Amino acid sequence: MAMRRKRIISSLLVLGGMLGSFSSMHAEDAMGSPTVPVTMTISASVAKDKRMPELNAQDVLVKRGSERLQVTDLVPARGDRAGLDLYILIDETSDPRFGTHLDDLRAFIQAQPETTAIGVGYMSNATVRIAADLTTDHAQAAAALRLPMGTAGAYGSPYLSVSSLMKLWPQDDHRREVLMFTDGVDRARSHLGWHRGYSSNPDADTAANIAQKTGTMIHTIYVPGVGRARHNYWIGTNGQMNMARLSDMTGGESFYLGLHSPVSIGPYLSSLQQVLDNQYLLSFSAKPGKKAGLQNVKLSTEVAGVELSAHDAVWVPAAK
Repeated sequence: MAMRRKRIISSLLVLGGMLGSFSSMHAEDAMGSPTVPVTMTISASVAKDKRMPELNAQDVLVKRGSERLQVTDLVPARGDRAGLDLYILIDETSDPRFGTHLDDLRAFIQAQPETTAIGVGYMSNATVRIAADLTTDHAQAAAALRLPMGTAGAYGSPYLSVSSLMKLWPQDDHRREVLMFTDGVDRARSHLGWHRGYSSNPDADTAANIAQKTGTMIHTIYVPGVGRARHNYWIGTNGQMNMARLSDMTGGESFYLGLHSPVSIGPYLSSLQQVLDNQYLLSFSAKPGKKAGLQNVKLSTEVAGVELSAHDAVWVPAAK
């Protein structure tokens, strides 16, 4: 009888523990998983000649997989939130005939609002040679433009160059964007042999990951380079594909006219200006992991005629 009583008491204690654990789990689910605030820059666009509507937080849907995340704020990048740091990077391997575009580029720089700081750099040897640090003196930035050298250097890769810039770029609360003029060809990998066929460049993927981590949008404009790459279909097409993919993964725009040099970059710059003029700072609640890292997100809107562009992934801090 005593043994039976002990077994009953033991069973009741185990059952009580299970019920307590279940109640604790239920309470945690009721409170919801912990979240952290995340902010990213997004661009809104409409078809040509259509009016851009004003968007609100409830107009934007953010999903991670099939899970919808809570949007907490959507602020137009205007007024006291208009700050923009924009680096213009020119590939030193670009054909010197790029000089025909310099007047259009100077006009674009000098037309920027006073809330935009412009930097100018030249990409070579996997680094960026800064010709003008970020400045709101747009005349100074425009004066720093020059002809590209027309040479690849010892280790020419636009992806390694832009990566090196982003790693050294101090963080602040301004939008961070880059405009690259390049043919997208990674000459640093030419010693491995040019690939005949379509291939993804791992350095472009690395640059995209750094851009997503630092919140940097990368826009690209295709301009032909010098040397063999200019005349090889596979090399040129792969370069253009990878630079376009870099822009797409970082929420930027990519402009090109086949493998030909554009007659004028003016229309491209006008389109880019529309992008910059219709940007928002989107804030939402993300669920952190044990370690900080990138989380893939997908944005959409039900507002008719509006398309949103943003990073494929956003950096989420670790859970505290």
